[in-house]
Amino acid sequence: MGKKIFSGVQPTGNLHLGNYLGAIKNFVDLSNDVDNDCIFCVVDLHAITVKQDPKELKNNIRETVATFIASGIDPKKSIIFNQSGVAAHSEGAWILSCVARMGWLNRMTQFKEKAGKDKEKASVGLYSYPVLMAADILLYDATHVPVGDDQKQHLELCRDIAQKFNNDFDQDNFLQVPEPLIQKEFSRIMSLKDGSKKMSKSELSDLSRINLTDDRDAIVNKIKKAKTDPLPMPSSVEELNERLEARNLLGIYSSLNNSTLQNTVEIFSGKNFSEFKNQLTDLLVKKIEPISLEIKKLLNDQPYLDKILLEGVEKANSIASKKIDRIKEILGF
Repeated sequence: MGKKIFSGVQPTGNLHLGNYLGAIKNFVDLSNDVDNDCIFCVVDLHAITVKQDPKELKNNIRETVATFIASGIDPKKSIIFNQSGVAAHSEGAWILSCVARMGWLNRMTQFKEKAGKDKEKASVGLYSYPVLMAADILLYDATHVPVGDDQKQHLELCRDIAQKFNNDFDQDNFLQVPEPLIQKEFSRIMSLKDGSKKMSKSELSDLSRINLTDDRDAIVNKIKKAKTDPLPMPSSVEELNERLEARNLLGIYSSLNNSTLQNTVEIFSGKNFSEFKNQLTDLLVKKIEPISLEIKKLLNDQPYLDKILLEGVEKANSIASKKIDRIKEILGF
């Protein structure tokens, strides 16, 4: 039996290799399975939990759509839309915030990390956005949600909210309790400059990441300058526990090559790092350069991207509005 899959990506702009290997590559594989119904949402309402430049946000929404399509998601087979275009998301978030409990939200570690020491100055939206995420998922009766380590806790909250709603209003499985789809390997791609930090667009040095819009020359330069260690290539996976940068680069190669870390270690065991880096560069250029070229091409055709979003909003709205109408009936509105 096929899965109903929902996932969202924030339109932060400048998506990078970590976003691709940690999420988007998996989305493409899921969407290529003919038994699956996939909905991919550009979660622009989540983005405004921190202040955004309106013009930049508009461009970032388009760039996220372009990245989905350039990576291989077919908008004819999967729904691609932006969250703010479907009013049911905001309405559902309010209703479900009346079901969620303060104690549940207080346990969310990501808010503590993002708000930092001065959480009094963080927006209410940053605190409550896991409830909006729950509405995103539950409005579409999603059976499965691809999640990384940082979102597992939010999906647990979504499951709790669904179960509480069903119990409170005596509804047998009305809100579908979703299962996580956890990518076991290569879900966290680390910085090319520091193997202990996740690859991020917020890191100051552009050399710390491969952007999905990087051209061949940029990729060659970044891998050449990527941090390694003075030791020869490892002969076992166990060695990598103490060699974070080597583990990261070997993980990137393995993920791009659809191979296991064990297999990659065996291929390069005893060879020198420069030979490995050359092969990694060739593989990255082969996989990423076509995506980069397609993203740039699509960004030059804004009417096409806007059309994809408009069609996606119509399809998503036809599903979500029915669910919210039924929720209102259950509540007595």
